[in-house]
Amino acid sequence: MSVHELKRPLVLEWPAELLGNLPKALEQLQHWAQITPLHTALRHKRQGQWYAWRWIDALRDVERLADGLRQQGFGESSRLALSGAFEPNLLLLALAAQSVGGPVLTLADHLDTEALHQQLWRIRPTHCYVQDRQQARHWPAANRLDFAQLLGPTDPAQQVQRWWQPSGETALWSEEGTQWQGGLAVVLEQWLNSGHGLAFPESPASARRDRSEVAPTGLLLSPARLQSLAEDIESRLAPHGTWRRRLCDWAIAHPHSGLRRLLKNRVRKLLGFQRLTYIWQPLTSTTEPTWLAEFKRESA
Repeated sequence: MSVHELKRPLVLEWPAELLGNLPKALEQLQHWAQITPLHTALRHKRQGQWYAWRWIDALRDVERLADGLRQQGFGESSRLALSGAFEPNLLLLALAAQSVGGPVLTLADHLDTEALHQQLWRIRPTHCYVQDRQQARHWPAANRLDFAQLLGPTDPAQQVQRWWQPSGETALWSEEGTQWQGGLAVVLEQWLNSGHGLAFPESPASARRDRSEVAPTGLLLSPARLQSLAEDIESRLAPHGTWRRRLCDWAIAHPHSGLRRLLKNRVRKLLGFQRLTYIWQPLTSTTEPTWLAEFKRESA
């Protein structure tokens, strides 16, 4: 995790994109911090432990980060490039940069070295935040600072307050990163518009396990990630052509059968969807996988 300094004209091309201006973002954050200050805003698993940020914590962190960015020379003529998995640090830093008035760019993570250098040459960020330390080696290292330095000193007791255990609260879920085109805007808008808590896994490899622990009420996932979930379900069903699979297909086609309810509950538990009531999808979506379409129909 680091912040770097660079400068030059802006040329955007995917896998780089500009996070559009979210004019009400800071206002919405202040709103939730005022009316539900002690409710959970963000959850993230780190080194096997769950941590939670209350709305008031999130607002204070954004304000401290904004001060840290100003001290590093970040302003309206600067450009902040973000790359990596969506998690509290990345979201709060994006909001802080927008509150200062500087544009925020995202660059898909896991680019090879040559593609990364080409994109950096095009976008010319003045400041960069990179989560993956292996990937960070290939980013310019001028004026490098980590997130903790930007945030400044915090009260160690807050770490105890940020411990999280499952509860009856609503919880949106994201296991995405900057490789989702347009995804950061979706996640920020859905989170701040709803006032629901937003949770993230420790890593892509632990996403299914961590999702089961949270049992989210809403999914903020890209079409590609929803498709991978459908493939995960498919891989766990009986093979096509077997009597067990024909029984599954029959159960899916008969909405009032007890077997269908049994299968659906099994799938829900397997994926951590016991409490799921909402699945975000773009306005123009393709045909949905059977199980996910069923979950979305129930939440309508």
